[in-house]
Amino acid sequence: MQKSLIIVESPAKSQTIEKYLDKSYIVASSKGHIRDLTTSGYGGFGVDIEDNFKPKYRNLRDKSAVVKELKKLVKEVDKVYLATDPDREGEAISWHLFEVLDLEKKDYERIVFHEITKTAVLQALENGRDIDMDLVHSQESRRILDRIIGFSLSKLLQRKIGSKSAGRVQSVALKLICDREKEIKAFIPEEYWEVYLNFEKGRSKLKAKLTNFKEEKIELKNQEETNKVLEALGEEYKIKEIIKKNRNRSPKPPFITSTLQQDASSKLNFNAKKTMMIAQKLYEGIELKDERVGLITYMRTDSVRLSDQFIDEAKSFIIDNYGKEYYQGYKKIGSKAKNVQDAHEAIRPSSLKYSPESVKSYLNNDEFKLYSLIYYRALAALMANAVIEDQRLRIDNNDYIFEVNGNKVIFDGFLKVYGSYDEDDSKSLPSFKEGEEVKNPEIESEQKFTSPPARYTEAKLIRKMEELGIGRPSTYSITMDTLKQRYYVTMEKKTFVPTEQGMLTSEKLDEFFNDIINVKYTANMEKVLDQIAVGDKVWYEELKRFYNRFMPLVENADQNMEKIYPIYVDEECPECGSKLVYRNGRYGRFLACSAFPKCRYIKKEEKEEAKKTGLKCPNCGIGEIVERISKKGRSKGQKFYACDRFPECKTTFSELPES
Repeated sequence: MQKSLIIVESPAKSQTIEKYLDKSYIVASSKGHIRDLTTSGYGGFGVDIEDNFKPKYRNLRDKSAVVKELKKLVKEVDKVYLATDPDREGEAISWHLFEVLDLEKKDYERIVFHEITKTAVLQALENGRDIDMDLVHSQESRRILDRIIGFSLSKLLQRKIGSKSAGRVQSVALKLICDREKEIKAFIPEEYWEVYLNFEKGRSKLKAKLTNFKEEKIELKNQEETNKVLEALGEEYKIKEIIKKNRNRSPKPPFITSTLQQDASSKLNFNAKKTMMIAQKLYEGIELKDERVGLITYMRTDSVRLSDQFIDEAKSFIIDNYGKEYYQGYKKIGSKAKNVQDAHEAIRPSSLKYSPESVKSYLNNDEFKLYSLIYYRALAALMANAVIEDQRLRIDNNDYIFEVNGNKVIFDGFLKVYGSYDEDDSKSLPSFKEGEEVKNPEIESEQKFTSPPARYTEAKLIRKMEELGIGRPSTYSITMDTLKQRYYVTMEKKTFVPTEQGMLTSEKLDEFFNDIINVKYTANMEKVLDQIAVGDKVWYEELKRFYNRFMPLVENADQNMEKIYPIYVDEECPECGSKLVYRNGRYGRFLACSAFPKCRYIKKEEKEEAKKTGLKCPNCGIGEIVERISKKGRSKGQKFYACDRFPECKTTFSELPES
């Protein structure tokens, strides 16, 4: 019997595939990448710059046992299938395996599948091909770019200002966060007023907003203008006009990586890293009652395409379960993201027969939530538009017009399955007649101020990066994690707040590298990598063009960026006598020996004595209220008052309470 070896990256993936095949197939895992660039050569880049940026690779130390086992298996089989993930990273891993396992002398094929089901795997085995070197060169170019930028900038910033790292995409994401913070600090709020009419109809309590005087829009900028309006209002409020208009609401396309991360954040409260970890598990395979199956298609994609097979399955499913009027067919709704790899499909269930309810007992709670979101979004994408009746009441009082809006569903369409995830929470208005007088009218006015732009949440930052064409969707979660780990940002109320070190890092990069570390250049580089992937550009020529532009900037910064790190203090190390210096760590600044790593002394922070106020805690009645200084977040350095029995009593005040 002819023996074949299938190599994938993930042990979980290999377990799933193994169950679909007979004994003539061995399925093994490389456990990810088996080799990487060395740190030899100029700058530790691991490339020969003079020889067209030829990369120098080394096997990863922790993969020596894996490589040894794979070499042994290769000798025992007649044919090898490289079945790594269907993207550039996966193509590169297959090429590394080809090189390290010396498959040039072996019968081999590269196979790809976008879902881990028996049908998909068997079809892939029938459609093998050679490794696509254009895809490999695109991935290599990205890796070399990131190595040159990362190593050069990180070493420079560590030496000059004490920042941990910088990167091609990471630093542009940090710039977006820091620029937004500057906008917030520069923002000057403007006063405005709003007037509301509260009234009732049956059991409904309604609130209408003053919008017009006659047919002119009204804007109230202060209390004086507001009072003039209030004085001009009479006693009677009558329905001037009832406007009803039907509109179609279309379903959204199925998820791509970025939209899945955004919706999982806003609807499920998952961060990007958690979302991708759960999606990876759903893709690689879940053990059900009688089978192990990948429940979703490949989760790293920026295409909204759906296969004809899935569309046919969904058509039958929708008509059988909901009726013909609920099926619409699939249109690629909405504009595509930049840099789309359309060979992929959207993220969808591998089969509609695996409904979330039918597999719930085999999933944990978070897996069930994410799978349900993916399943119903893909199903809804093929369903009919919902028909919504928009309603507006216009209420008149002495030519001052108040408006209140509502809507009701005339035909639910795709909302039949996706309604629980729908964000439209407006309600239908009760029935009125023109000329009808409203009951129990009450007028209220409210002073307001314009708000500064909001800080980025994870979902909003992902949306912005996607819109600008920065990075790849698969790297967004890694980028955000890095910003947090480097202590360039903290999270407050689920939004990114740059630290002092983050702001300093961004400012220095902007000062010396604004020609490279900017939105336009980074987005254009993604286009170049896409062009390399399809053979339209020569990879080493693009690297040479980048290098010749980038390295003079590094040399200039090395000569002219002010060195402010580390900061020496007039205090000696008690262990070796060297000067103490301030260094930057995960939790902010700390004092340590300047002779590190020979001396590893770190001065322990003396706990600041809380200032007593003499007031008993009004909540627990036992502790005393003391004055403290906040040491983190936006309120860092600000005074506050708290019970000295914390954490047993968590009473806090921004101002000293009255005795």
